[in-house]
Amino acid sequence: MNRILKAAVALVPTVGFAGLVVAGPLEDGVDAAKSGDYATAMRLWRPLAERGEAKAQSLVGDAFALGQGVPQDYAVAIKWYRMAAEQGDPGAQSALAFMYDTGRGVPQDYAAAMSWYRMAAEQGDAGAQVALGLMYDSGRGVPQDYAAAMTWYRKAADQHNASAQSALGFMYAVGHGVGRDDAAAMAWYRKAANQRDSSAQAALGFMYYDGQGVSRDNVIAHMWFNLAAAGGNLVAARKRDAIEERMTLAQIAEAQRLAREWKPTSKPR
Repeated sequence: MNRILKAAVALVPTVGFAGLVVAGPLEDGVDAAKSGDYATAMRLWRPLAERGEAKAQSLVGDAFALGQGVPQDYAVAIKWYRMAAEQGDPGAQSALAFMYDTGRGVPQDYAAAMSWYRMAAEQGDAGAQVALGLMYDSGRGVPQDYAAAMTWYRKAADQHNASAQSALGFMYAVGHGVGRDDAAAMAWYRKAANQRDSSAQAALGFMYYDGQGVSRDNVIAHMWFNLAAAGGNLVAARKRDAIEERMTLAQIAEAQRLAREWKPTSKPR
C-alpha cells in the first residue's frame, strides 16, 4: 500500500479550468482563464453563476479555490460548489468532495466526501471514481475493501484515466482485490506510463530492476526511472542514480539514449 499512498495526490480530483468545453460566455471565460486572464474569466462567469447556471457556479468555485482572479477563499469556493453540486453538476460534486476529503474550508469529513464522490462517480466522473477507489483502497472513511477499490479504479481506467491505470497496475502487482498477476500489472502500468504518469513509469522501473514478471534488465529499468524522474518522481531519481553503480558506462549511455528517444505512443518495452 505504501507506493499507492505516496501517490495519493495524483489519485484525487483537483479543481481547474482545463478541459471544459461549453458554449458562449462560459467558453470565452475558459479561454481567458487558460491564457491567464482570470479577471476576464470571472467577469464572464459570475453573472451566469448568480443566475443559477451550474457550470458557471462550479467555475466560480474553482476560481475561489485556486485564488485565480479573486483572493483564495475556500469557504466561498464551497458555497459555489455546493450550489452547482445540488443541481447535479458532477465536477462540482467531485470538487466539493475533495474539500471535505482534505478539510479545506470545512472540517474534514470523510463521510461527506464519500457521499459527494459517489454522486459524481455514478455520473461517470473519472476523477471522482479514482478518489472513491482510493478511499476504499486505504480504508479512509470506510472499511478497507480492495474489491470495491478495484471496481472504481477500473471504471476510471476504462475512461483512460492514467492515475486509475497506475493504481490497477499496483493492485495486480501486489494481489489486492484480485489474484496477483504480473502480466496484468505490466499492461496497466504501461498504459499509464504512455500517458507520462511518473508513478507508473517508476513502477515499471522497479519491475525491470526486480525481474518481476520480466527478465531483470538494468538498462530498461534505468530508462523508466529516468523518465519518471523527469516527471518529478524523486524516488525514481534516487533509484536511477543508485543502479548506475551496477552498470557499465556503455549501459548507462544506452539507457539514456532510450529515454531520450522514448515517445508516449512508442511500442511498449
